[in-house]
Amino acid sequence: MDPSAKHRLRAATRAARRALTADQRAEASARIVERLLTLPELRSASTVLLYAALQEEVNLGGLFAALRSQERRTLLPRVQGRELDLVAVTDLRGLELGFRGVQEPTGPAIDPGVVDVAVVPGLAFDPRGGRLGGGGGHYDRLLAGLRADAPRIGVAFTCQVVPQVPREAHDQPVTVVVTDAAVHRPGTARTR
Repeated sequence: MDPSAKHRLRAATRAARRALTADQRAEASARIVERLLTLPELRSASTVLLYAALQEEVNLGGLFAALRSQERRTLLPRVQGRELDLVAVTDLRGLELGFRGVQEPTGPAIDPGVVDVAVVPGLAFDPRGGRLGGGGGHYDRLLAGLRADAPRIGVAFTCQVVPQVPREAHDQPVTVVVTDAAVHRPGTARTR
């Protein structure tokens, strides 16, 4: 694999995401949340890992609110060196500014083994479940440590889905990719 391939893809998808207006991101985020709420993986989950979005990322605030109204346990990540700790969160107003400007939870870390479903961001995804993150490897290490039966759901705007994400041995794929336009299920012929 060409080492600069990931760098070029990160730059291209960041630019595409940045080109979306705030209204376009908000509308697309709402469509993504609607699609997420129909997934069987989420319907049966009692503990769901989410993330606090940066301004240009898919905003999962609507999903957080829906899960909390159903009294489901929601976790958010917090950077601790090279790893991500998971913290139970019941109110997004208690988050604090953390690593790279991401809003992070406070409180005790929770065993990742309790995660039933992980909903994760990325800079690029492909329809086969390839995921390209920001380059720190935090989510790859976290996803590698989750239960094997816990679905990994990648969320992104349509402009972030590419034909193929370059993969290395440590890169962790996702089991479902949800965008504002489609749900991609790697390993099946279905895309809806």
